[in-house]
This record gives sequence, C-alpha cells and structure tokens, in this order.
Amino acid sequence: MSSAPKVASRRAFFSGLRGLNADTGGTQTPMVIRPPWAWQFDESCTACGDCIPACPENIIAIGKGGLPEIDFGKGECTFCDACADACSEPVFDRSVTAPWHLDVSVSSKCFAENGVYCRSCGDVCPESAIHIIPQLGGRARVLIDDDLCTGCGACFSACPVDAISIKPATEIAHG
Repeated sequence: MSSAPKVASRRAFFSGLRGLNADTGGTQTPMVIRPPWAWQFDESCTACGDCIPACPENIIAIGKGGLPEIDFGKGECTFCDACADACSEPVFDRSVTAPWHLDVSVSSKCFAENGVYCRSCGDVCPESAIHIIPQLGGRARVLIDDDLCTGCGACFSACPVDAISIKPATEIAHG
C-alpha cells in the first residue's frame, strides 16, 4: 500500500516482532485497524457505535476501550462509505485517496509456500494484488503488490491456515 520505508531502526524492528511499541518502553500496544478513512480516530471518536450497524459487511465491532475496529475474520471491506455516512463526528476524511495504510503479509504457514497447491488468497483478491509465482521444487512464492492492494481484507478470511496478517502500517518520517 505504501512505498515509504517501514522500519528504520533495529529497535523498532525487534519491538515490532514482539508486538511492542518501541516508543513506549515495551508496553503492549494493540494492532487494531480502525474503519477506512478514519483520521485521528482515537482522539475524535465518541464511541457512539453508529458505524457498527451501518456496516453491511458486519466487519466493524466494538474493540478494547470501546472504540470500533475492523475484524477481517468476518469478511472484507467493500469501501461502501456506510460507516462514514453514519458518523456525526469529524473522524472520517474521504478526501484522501487511500482508505487506510495497512501492511499485508504472508507467513511461513502458507500452503503455497510449503509445496501444497493453494490459491485461495489470490482467487478472492478483487484487485489482483496477490501473485502466486511457481518456484522449482513444487513450492510457490506469494507476493503482494503494495501498489494494487487496497487492504480490503478479502484474502484474510479466505486463507485456510491463517497465513495472512493485516496490521496498521508502521511508517516513519524520513530523516
């Protein structure tokens, strides 16, 4: 999705592997995904919950702290804008081109990368952002084209072994 560097420091890299925030001295930080086009969501959302029943895909749920978050285990986002239309607070900015900045990755549990024929994620991707490239020895390489990926989450629930992970992008300022 974003072509900016993801991690600049060794500390941020290893903290990210442990699910920790490098800036907080090791305290747990949830890797929650807010609804699309959410801007300063944690500061501006009143937790009224109007966006939850508005979502026709039923992928918005109340998360820890009472704020809405996306659950791709229930399905994909169709970017219908219903959540933003239902919200009376200034938490959505639909003027930006990308609905959100997410990192989508494939783990070593992937069937295709372990020599088992599987194309579930590639078949359901509405943007054709997932490429499954055959390699010698019967294995395949699963590549996600960040320029095409919208972060809709269709691949997440389609994966039979939960090899797809989607989390908020970790972007840093250029120095």
